[in-house]
Amino acid sequence: MEKSYFATLLALIAHQIDAAYWREWDPFHLPGGVQGYLLFNLLALPVLLLGYRHVVLGSPQARIYARICAALGIATFLIHGGFAAAGERSFHLPLSVAIIAACLLAGSWLGWRSRRTASV
Repeated sequence: MEKSYFATLLALIAHQIDAAYWREWDPFHLPGGVQGYLLFNLLALPVLLLGYRHVVLGSPQARIYARICAALGIATFLIHGGFAAAGERSFHLPLSVAIIAACLLAGSWLGWRSRRTASV
């Protein structure tokens, strides 16, 4: 699960960097604009990093954190797919699209690994 968690975490962090360029707080109507966006990241990133620690150490909580991270990766793709279908013009550059696709692929891989690990 460690590799799939790392891949998902990397894709999510890369997306958040890209999201700052695209001013992601605007389509989400986040209160506080960039300050709300930064606050979200200051709250979410420690949870994801703590989860990676649990996965690396093989703690009993590892699967829970893995499922949270996987869900965020898949949700990132679904949310941006919905925005694109609704005509949102941000995140249209090739690398932005590739990063969002990587969130889906890595998140799906992690979700599969977290279930597989649970049954072993």
